Parts: sequence; structure tokens; C-alpha cells
Amino acid sequence: MDSRLNPYISFDGDARQALEFYKEVFGGTLALNTYGAFGQPDSPEADKIMHGMLETPSGFTLMGADSPPGMEHTPGSNFSVSLSGDDDAELRGYWEKLSAGGSVAVPLDKQMWGDVFGMCTDRFGIPWMVNITEPQG
Repeated sequence: MDSRLNPYISFDGDARQALEFYKEVFGGTLALNTYGAFGQPDSPEADKIMHGMLETPSGFTLMGADSPPGMEHTPGSNFSVSLSGDDDAELRGYWEKLSAGGSVAVPLDKQMWGDVFGMCTDRFGIPWMVNITEPQG
């Protein structure tokens, strides 16, 4: 397997719902592993996600988990997830789904550097940046 860089997101008990939502947005294969399946079958966290990974047909990888007991959860405070490329229709489709039910900080629009760009926070509190470049021809 090649090395890859991807976001890993901590959730406050709703990792399953969030990762299933992202699968609806991007498609692909979602693997969810619970704390119960990894040696904690009788704990209150047994059904929570210890590790989840979404691999999409476009080559995106997104990982996430429910924060373990005792770890502070501060959604969206130290990262954004960036989507970029030149497929206008694909990226606009992701934007529409991600921003639905969330909030838009920067509307998806042409920016001074020439690209179409927007920033939103989805309904799970995760900040996203979408940047659409002109196709190289």
C-alpha cells in the first residue's frame, strides 16, 4: 500500500452516522469497527466506532472514530478537510451535499485567485473547503 495523507476525525458519539453520511456524499466502501469488536464487548462504548474508514471511487480516504472515554472532544477546532480538483460538476455535487443542513462561511463562488472556492461546516460540525480549478487543456 502506498503512503497516503488523509483526515482523521474524532466524533462525540455519532461517528457511525457521520461516516455513513460521508459515504452517501462520496460513495465508496465503508468499514466500521466497534469498540465491542476489539475487546470491549461489555463496555458502554461497545457499539461506538473505534475505527472507521471510507475509501471512495475518486481515491479519497476518510477515517474517523468516536472519542474514547476520558478524551475531550472539540469538533472542528484544529483542521479543515479540503476537496480540490477541476471536475466542476463532481465538486459542486459534494458541496451541495456537505453544506445541506450545515452552515456556509464562504459561498462557493469565483475568487480573486481565479478558482471557484467555498467554505462550509457540515451538520456534524466538520469544516470543509472546496476549490475548483479551471481544467488544464
